[in-house]
Amino acid sequence: MAFFITCCWFGRYFFVLYPICDHSSFIFHYFEYGDKLFLMIKHNSSQLGHKHLLYCALLFSVCLFACHSKEKDKSPQKQPPPIVDVIVTQPQMVTNTIEANGTVVANEYVELHPEATGRITYLNVPEGKFITRGTIIARINDEDLVANLNKSKAALTLAQDYVDRLKPLLSVQGINQADYDAAVSAVISNKADIQYTQALIDKTVIGAPFDGVVGLRQVSIGAYVSNTDVIATMQQVNNLKMDFTVPEEYGKYMTTGSTVQVTLDATNDTLKHKATIIAIEPQANTITRNLTIRALLQDNAKANPGAFVKVFFSKGESRQSILVPTNCIIPSDINKQLILVKNGKAKFTNVTTGVRLQSTVEITKGVSAGDTVVVTGVLFARDKKPVKVRKVLPLSSVDTQ
Repeated sequence: MAFFITCCWFGRYFFVLYPICDHSSFIFHYFEYGDKLFLMIKHNSSQLGHKHLLYCALLFSVCLFACHSKEKDKSPQKQPPPIVDVIVTQPQMVTNTIEANGTVVANEYVELHPEATGRITYLNVPEGKFITRGTIIARINDEDLVANLNKSKAALTLAQDYVDRLKPLLSVQGINQADYDAAVSAVISNKADIQYTQALIDKTVIGAPFDGVVGLRQVSIGAYVSNTDVIATMQQVNNLKMDFTVPEEYGKYMTTGSTVQVTLDATNDTLKHKATIIAIEPQANTITRNLTIRALLQDNAKANPGAFVKVFFSKGESRQSILVPTNCIIPSDINKQLILVKNGKAKFTNVTTGVRLQSTVEITKGVSAGDTVVVTGVLFARDKKPVKVRKVLPLSSVDTQ
């Protein structure tokens, strides 16, 4: 006789099929009511002995308790509390310093354009070198203008001789006044022509407008240029300035003659230089709503015009405040929160922030001195749930992490 056992677990019903012969089988049902367990047995044959019935009931009980114990093993275990690091808040000295970005500007800057149109016949551009005011940098072909000037000079000489001959005759009424006036007008017209032609000749000469350093040459000798072409640039770099922008709300802290601190990032110079504000743009930018401020660098600071600088200025007096790392603040659409540890449990607290520094931020409301603030493990802490403090860190060590 062949037989087999099949055990299935569906919710709270356990089925055991135990064929005794070809035409007989048992079906066991069990169900729970409250804290009691009930068993129901069905069979489809009347040819069944007490021995077989007892054996099947015993086998069913073993399977039932085995499966019931597995259900208990699958029950979720209690999770340990998250491990966090904390700091104990202490009042710190906060200097209300505002940082702004700026650009170095040359004391004088010019692009050298020719005023006349023509071919370059002379070019002297000492690239990157210092030249004095009035140094000739380029000349435009002026042969036609020089010829016209000589023509006007000759006409002036002839007209002046004619006036000199007519003047004695006018005194004895040998000519009428109209003829004499026409001769004098010709002299004046020729003088005007000479001045005009000389002005055109002067425009063919490009000279240095001030003492400064010449930039890179943009044209070559023999090139045909117009007043839109740039021959070279000149900059005066002995007295550097800088332009920087600040939000208009800080405009009240900016006054002409006040001093700001400047660092020159391009030279990797950590030393803060002084700069004196010399002018403030009265109109704010209509797009950014920022004010443009110009300051004169002191201490013989060396930098290239156009270089990036950082500007620092004070907004009010220093004060004692509580600082926390910026990465431990939980932002939301409505407010900002910190996680405090109270009696071994996490407490989410709404806070108000103030001045933001490089890696810390000022807390003006919501935290008192001596409070324990979670700085690591923030994502795992839950409100009013236990936490395990691993270590208490100083604020300085958290800043450098």
